[in-house]
Amino acid sequence: MVKLSNNFSLIGPINALVIGDLMLDKYTIGKVSRISPEAPVSILKVDSEKILPGGAGNVVLNFLSMGSNVKILSRLGLSLEDDILANELKNSKADINHLYSEKNYKTPIKNRLIADSQQLLRVDNEDLKIIDLELEKKIIKDFDEIFKDIQIVAISDYAKGFLSDNLLKEIINYANDKNILTIVDPKGNDFSKYKNAYLIKPNFLEAYSATNSSFNRPLNEVAQALLEITNSKYLLITNSKDGMSLFDRKNNRYDFPVISKELKDPTGAGDTVLAMLCICLANNINIKIAPTFCNIAAGIAIEQLGCAKVDLSSLARRMLKIDSDNKIFDSKHLYALKKAIKNTDFSILEISSNISITSTLFQNIKKLSDSGKKDLIVYINDDNPKDDFISFLSSLNEISFIILNSKNYKSLIKEIKPGKIFQMK
Repeated sequence: MVKLSNNFSLIGPINALVIGDLMLDKYTIGKVSRISPEAPVSILKVDSEKILPGGAGNVVLNFLSMGSNVKILSRLGLSLEDDILANELKNSKADINHLYSEKNYKTPIKNRLIADSQQLLRVDNEDLKIIDLELEKKIIKDFDEIFKDIQIVAISDYAKGFLSDNLLKEIINYANDKNILTIVDPKGNDFSKYKNAYLIKPNFLEAYSATNSSFNRPLNEVAQALLEITNSKYLLITNSKDGMSLFDRKNNRYDFPVISKELKDPTGAGDTVLAMLCICLANNINIKIAPTFCNIAAGIAIEQLGCAKVDLSSLARRMLKIDSDNKIFDSKHLYALKKAIKNTDFSILEISSNISITSTLFQNIKKLSDSGKKDLIVYINDDNPKDDFISFLSSLNEISFIILNSKNYKSLIKEIKPGKIFQMK
């Protein structure tokens, strides 16, 4: 198994361009205690309301929560709701200089009514409209400025009319000419409009629908058919509880099982996967490793209600819990650890591997871990720590992370600021 923390340390801020349909996500949250006397329906007593960018806007929020710089290319109408949406994106630190206004266009609004963490109803207010031809021409004319300093392009197609076939072709061709990868989250049955994109990420149902296939057809055949249609290098098919599968043009298939504690709400998980995938690829993480990070991020997202944003801190913590080897760090791979303990209460135990492994040692460690109320990080101060001692420590649930001897330990302590430091001799 590849040690994920080594690859996680490669992740850094990127410059991403998100292109697609914007929506306004509204959450009306309250309680249901009685049935309406007017009709056999529940009455929702509203406690609070929340407004967030949706559609491609949720992809933007996921990029931002993972520390990336994001420029968004989309359109808005001229209503008060459009102003609210633009301000939400601006306040989130997204670059909105290429949000184009279009007359007679109405940005879709999705209002989710929620009670006791359950969605009761979703009200969609939208009027689908193909992008105005003159606006499309203007956008294409502005490509040099739009694509400036961009490392990767995430296309988030919600089939609301912004991404015409011609605009998609121009975007992908321009990006390819500049050696910029394009990653597509598709919509609809005609995937030929995404031709020559680097990677396309449909879900299971979309893949079968786009190839007009029955579910009896093997997934490998469906994938190869889509790769032929799109001329893409890779296809990543997501399948909810069954994880995701990566396919290439050489008939290779790589499966990645889902990594989640609880399925609470799958809303927006695809957006999380799109952002995570782009961040990995822009940081030169191997295409065969990136989907594992996507699965971890999606697993965190579906455990939360609504369109959830996943940050690097929660990603690091979940990653390090998957396998005990992932909680052992040398001086070259401390990035993931720093992210995992950000804004947490933790202590450090300095110890030598020459100490005998006894029940007394275990009891002392258990006591220091404060019964699981805070993280305990063990720093092994030997130049050449014993492997069996490291293995013993990594097997203990009471120990969150292990740091091997580092010349930069003192500066690390100043940076991460532990609550307490203990020594065991």
